[in-house]
Amino acid sequence: MTETHDRARAAVKRLKVFPLPSVVLLPGSAAPLHIFEPRYRAMVKDALEGDGLFAMAQVMPGQESLLQGGQPALEEMVCIGTITAAEPLEEGRYNVVLVGIARARIRHELPQTQPYREVEAEFIDDEVVEPEADVSLRRAVVELVARVPTPVGQRVAQVTSRVSGGALADVVASTFMQDPAQRFEVLKETDVRQRIEIVTEELLSVVGHLKPRKPEGLMN
Repeated sequence: MTETHDRARAAVKRLKVFPLPSVVLLPGSAAPLHIFEPRYRAMVKDALEGDGLFAMAQVMPGQESLLQGGQPALEEMVCIGTITAAEPLEEGRYNVVLVGIARARIRHELPQTQPYREVEAEFIDDEVVEPEADVSLRRAVVELVARVPTPVGQRVAQVTSRVSGGALADVVASTFMQDPAQRFEVLKETDVRQRIEIVTEELLSVVGHLKPRKPEGLMN
């Protein structure tokens, strides 16, 4: 367990949340964000002066119209992220990079004492699964590497070789699943085996639309 995870475990007692339907952060992925609303400028400022953490949240269906200045109901599952880069801009705005750390489930919203919203949440650990649980996903990754340009394939192989189980599913999903609804399905799936299955099926669908890479170099 890393020091960042320890901070995230402590943060769930009073967790800052940033509702943004267009961005679904997954553990292990990075999201560049431009922070311009006054309440979220205050949130980032406080995070930078504190533990460096806040969570990305999704709003419940039908609540999107309340995003501008309102209090839309939030989906229970969020992703806690840590600010790894921050560029202060004019008028208190920021460009930040938020890297996902772990899932958390909102228990209840706390009384508002800041311009932004805060919740008490439950930190969610991934279950450790048997090594063979992600074999099909690794095979799908190998199939993909054989179909994309060599530099891309090398980067994919390098990143995916470092993780396993639920973390592997998260990394693959964050790389190849761009639709927010699909990504949120992955985020809210706490059953690691089921998450791996969801991501494997999606990756195989991507692979099925790609032709094998042509051999490189001179042909005999």
